[in-house]
Amino acid sequence: MATPTPLREPTFLILTALARESMHGYGIISDVAALSGGRLALRPGTLYGALDRLTDEGLVERDHEEVVEGRLRRYYRLTEAGRSVLTAETERLRRNVEAASQRLRARPTGVPAVGGTSRGRLNLPGAAARPILRPTGGPA
Repeated sequence: MATPTPLREPTFLILTALARESMHGYGIISDVAALSGGRLALRPGTLYGALDRLTDEGLVERDHEEVVEGRLRRYYRLTEAGRSVLTAETERLRRNVEAASQRLRARPTGVPAVGGTSRGRLNLPGAAARPILRPTGGPA
């Protein structure tokens, strides 16, 4: 099974969490939450399903196991293939960010985008500017 490109955010963050050192499941969950600024909270079932898939794809491998307080902790690490995929995805994202940043810097401040203004009105040739109507109320 091939890894999809671009990587989905949870996959990207799991690989990122493992880029520095091997980790056990709870450590990965905590690191992914920190890396995402709390936006992404992986559940154990989701994480272990992803780790199984990433292991099958050769991007992650089991590193070692240890027993802590009577419970087995299985540690995972990034493989060289995983490091290559993460490096390629990081570069793809960097190029996208740079392209967007260049476009944002190139547009003079205060100049509206083509076909619109910052006040929510459309400027169409030959038509009077009208506000954009948005529905309000109604059943919840």
